[in-house]
Amino acid sequence: MSNKEELFDNIRNGNLKTVVNLLENNPKLLETKDQRGSTPLLLAAYYGHDDMVEFLLDHGATVDALDGSGNTALMGVCFKGYTDIAKKLIDAGANVSQKNAMGATCLIYAVTFNRKEIAEMLLKHGADTSIKDNRGKTAMDLVLEQGNTELEELLKKY
Repeated sequence: MSNKEELFDNIRNGNLKTVVNLLENNPKLLETKDQRGSTPLLLAAYYGHDDMVEFLLDHGATVDALDGSGNTALMGVCFKGYTDIAKKLIDAGANVSQKNAMGATCLIYAVTFNRKEIAEMLLKHGADTSIKDNRGKTAMDLVLEQGNTELEELLKKY
């Protein structure tokens, strides 16, 4: 198994100590990508490894790196609902209005999956509510389709 494969396996499994050792011995692995184009930060965020995300950010991981589908780490946590990691990524300067290959944004994912706390955080940090995905839908369009009055009221404030 290569160092790269070992790194990604240990990220998936949440083995922070091993990830730290691998990156200390080979710092270039910090921005390496797996077969789907995910960086260590993208994968750690997607799997909900809070301490690992913090370590990677502290060591200079690119917060807005894109995977093969144009997703960022922040998009992944908006989909999964990891509020604490979303805060860390936003505090590290993540682009809250980045679009992926399907035109979706963090806000679109947050409202689609009813992540109100994350949606509010994104809005407070300037998420663009006017962006349309590749189907021509804004976050508000999706909220209205779902009949989610709580998120509708939140979006109306912005």
